[in-house]
Amino acid sequence: MRADAARRAPPIPAMAEVPPDRLSVDPASPFYDEATLARGVGVKFRGVERRDVEEYCVSESWIRAAAGKALDRRGQPLVIKMTGTVEPYFLRPPPEAAGQDRG
Repeated sequence: MRADAARRAPPIPAMAEVPPDRLSVDPASPFYDEATLARGVGVKFRGVERRDVEEYCVSESWIRAAAGKALDRRGQPLVIKMTGTVEPYFLRPPPEAAGQDRG
């Protein structure tokens, strides 16, 4: 009976749909990943969806978000670091999966 249930279970995808542990939108950062950002990454911070996240780290539970319209001396947004629960997610499916759905 257990063998039948295992055969009917949906297949597990080869690659889990989990965004990276740390990601930045700044091209000068070592944690910048253009391919991941092209798919779109949303972030829930403390249970609230945030659209102003510049960088996040799930394992260390922090985000860096813009502090209003203020700019630093290099013209980049002034960011503040906040700690709390970070839940990143992809906004769009990977390109290969999108092509398979249209079949």
